[in-house]
Amino acid sequence: MSTLFAFLHHLCAFTLVAAVAIEFTLIRGDLTLSSARRLQATDLVLGIAAGLLFIIGLLRVFYFEKGASYYFHSHAFLTKFALFVIVGLLSIIPTKEFLSWRGAIKAGQVPVIDAGRRRRVTMVIHAELAAIVVILLCAAIMARGGWV
Repeated sequence: MSTLFAFLHHLCAFTLVAAVAIEFTLIRGDLTLSSARRLQATDLVLGIAAGLLFIIGLLRVFYFEKGASYYFHSHAFLTKFALFVIVGLLSIIPTKEFLSWRGAIKAGQVPVIDAGRRRRVTMVIHAELAAIVVILLCAAIMARGGWV
Protein backbone atom coordinates (compact mmCIF):
# COMPACT_ATOMS: atom_id res chain seq x y z
CA MET A 1 0.00 0.00 0.00
CA SER A 2 2.84 2.36 0.81
CA THR A 3 4.17 2.10 -2.74
CA LEU A 4 0.73 2.77 -4.23
CA PHE A 5 0.27 5.87 -2.10
CA ALA A 6 3.78 7.09 -2.92
CA PHE A 7 2.96 6.68 -6.63
CA LEU A 8 -0.37 8.53 -6.27
CA HIS A 9 1.34 11.28 -4.28
CA HIS A 10 3.93 11.78 -7.02
CA LEU A 11 1.31 11.59 -9.78
CA CYS A 12 -0.74 14.33 -8.11
CA ALA A 13 2.36 16.44 -7.46
CA PHE A 14 3.51 16.27 -11.08
CA THR A 15 -0.03 17.01 -12.29
CA LEU A 16 -0.15 20.06 -10.02
CA VAL A 17 3.23 21.33 -11.28
CA ALA A 18 2.17 20.85 -14.90
CA ALA A 19 -1.13 22.66 -14.31
CA VAL A 20 0.58 25.66 -12.69
CA ALA A 21 3.10 25.81 -15.56
CA ILE A 22 0.28 25.68 -18.12
CA GLU A 23 -1.59 28.45 -16.32
CA PHE A 24 1.55 30.57 -16.26
CA THR A 25 2.05 30.08 -20.00
CA LEU A 26 -1.59 30.73 -20.91
CA ILE A 27 -2.04 33.85 -18.77
CA ARG A 28 1.03 35.46 -20.33
CA GLY A 29 -0.28 35.03 -23.88
CA ASP A 30 -3.11 36.76 -25.67
CA LEU A 31 -6.41 36.01 -23.99
CA THR A 32 -8.80 34.35 -26.40
CA LEU A 33 -12.00 32.44 -25.85
CA SER A 34 -10.04 29.22 -26.32
CA SER A 35 -7.24 30.17 -23.90
CA ALA A 36 -9.80 31.36 -21.32
CA ARG A 37 -11.55 27.97 -21.51
CA ARG A 38 -8.18 26.20 -21.18
CA LEU A 39 -7.31 28.34 -18.15
CA GLN A 40 -10.55 27.37 -16.48
CA ALA A 41 -10.08 23.67 -17.26
CA THR A 42 -6.45 23.75 -16.15
CA ASP A 43 -7.41 25.48 -12.92
CA LEU A 44 -9.97 22.76 -12.24
CA VAL A 45 -7.32 20.07 -12.80
CA LEU A 46 -4.98 22.03 -10.51
CA GLY A 47 -7.59 22.16 -7.76
CA ILE A 48 -8.37 18.46 -8.00
CA ALA A 49 -4.66 17.54 -8.02
CA ALA A 50 -3.99 19.80 -5.02
CA GLY A 51 -6.90 18.36 -3.05
CA LEU A 52 -5.88 14.79 -3.76
CA LEU A 53 -2.23 15.59 -3.06
CA PHE A 54 -3.19 17.02 0.33
CA ILE A 55 -5.34 14.01 1.29
CA ILE A 56 -2.88 11.41 0.00
CA GLY A 57 0.02 13.24 1.62
CA LEU A 58 -1.70 13.25 5.00
CA LEU A 59 -2.57 9.57 4.63
CA ARG A 60 1.09 8.87 3.94
CA VAL A 61 2.17 10.88 6.98
CA PHE A 62 -0.28 9.23 9.37
CA TYR A 63 -0.60 5.68 7.99
CA PHE A 64 1.90 4.63 5.34
CA GLU A 65 5.33 6.03 6.09
CA LYS A 66 7.43 6.89 9.13
CA GLY A 67 4.60 8.29 11.24
CA ALA A 68 3.36 11.73 12.15
CA SER A 69 5.83 12.25 14.98
CA TYR A 70 8.73 11.82 12.56
CA TYR A 71 7.31 14.25 10.01
CA PHE A 72 6.11 16.89 12.44
CA HIS A 73 9.61 17.09 13.93
CA SER A 74 11.22 17.60 10.51
CA HIS A 75 11.92 21.22 9.59
CA ALA A 76 12.05 20.25 5.92
CA PHE A 77 8.59 18.67 6.14
CA LEU A 78 7.13 21.59 8.07
CA THR A 79 8.54 24.05 5.52
CA LYS A 80 7.22 21.93 2.65
CA PHE A 81 3.80 21.64 4.27
CA ALA A 82 3.60 25.36 5.08
CA LEU A 83 4.56 26.28 1.52
CA PHE A 84 1.94 23.89 0.15
CA VAL A 85 -0.72 25.61 2.28
CA ILE A 86 0.53 29.03 1.14
CA VAL A 87 0.40 27.96 -2.52
CA GLY A 88 -3.13 26.69 -1.93
CA LEU A 89 -4.19 30.01 -0.44
CA LEU A 90 -2.47 31.97 -3.21
CA SER A 91 -4.24 29.89 -5.84
CA ILE A 92 -7.55 31.36 -4.71
CA ILE A 93 -6.66 34.60 -6.52
CA PRO A 94 -6.33 33.13 -10.04
CA THR A 95 -9.23 30.74 -9.41
CA LYS A 96 -11.57 33.60 -8.48
CA GLU A 97 -10.49 35.47 -11.61
CA PHE A 98 -11.01 32.47 -13.89
CA LEU A 99 -14.39 31.70 -12.34
CA SER A 100 -15.49 35.31 -12.89
CA TRP A 101 -15.18 34.64 -16.63
CA ARG A 102 -17.96 32.02 -16.71
CA GLY A 103 -20.64 34.38 -17.97
CA ALA A 104 -18.54 35.81 -20.79
CA ILE A 105 -17.30 32.38 -21.86
CA LYS A 106 -20.82 30.95 -21.78
CA ALA A 107 -21.91 33.84 -24.01
CA GLY A 108 -19.06 33.04 -26.41
CA GLN A 109 -17.15 36.22 -25.55
CA VAL A 110 -13.53 36.75 -24.61
CA PRO A 111 -13.38 37.67 -20.92
CA VAL A 112 -12.16 41.14 -20.07
CA ILE A 113 -9.30 41.40 -17.59
CA ASP A 114 -7.67 44.73 -16.91
CA ALA A 115 -3.89 45.04 -16.90
CA GLY A 116 -3.64 45.32 -13.12
CA ARG A 117 -5.64 42.17 -12.41
CA ARG A 118 -3.77 40.28 -15.12
CA ARG A 119 -0.45 41.39 -13.64
CA ARG A 120 -1.58 40.28 -10.17
CA VAL A 121 -2.74 36.86 -11.41
CA THR A 122 0.52 36.40 -13.33
CA MET A 123 2.56 37.41 -10.27
CA VAL A 124 0.65 34.96 -8.06
CA ILE A 125 1.16 32.09 -10.49
CA HIS A 126 4.85 32.99 -10.70
CA ALA A 127 5.05 32.93 -6.88
CA GLU A 128 3.34 29.53 -6.87
CA LEU A 129 6.00 28.20 -9.25
CA ALA A 130 8.79 29.61 -7.07
CA ALA A 131 7.27 28.05 -3.96
CA ILE A 132 7.01 24.70 -5.76
CA VAL A 133 10.77 24.84 -6.44
CA VAL A 134 11.40 25.26 -2.70
CA ILE A 135 8.92 22.45 -1.94
CA LEU A 136 10.93 20.17 -4.26
CA LEU A 137 14.13 21.18 -2.47
CA CYS A 138 12.52 20.32 0.88
CA ALA A 139 11.40 16.95 -0.52
CA ALA A 140 14.97 16.17 -1.58
CA ILE A 141 16.26 17.18 1.86
CA MET A 142 13.62 14.96 3.50
CA ALA A 143 14.53 12.02 1.26
CA ARG A 144 18.09 12.25 2.59
CA GLY A 145 16.93 12.53 6.21
CA GLY A 146 18.26 16.05 6.51
CA TRP A 147 17.13 19.20 8.27
CA VAL A 148 15.46 17.34 11.10
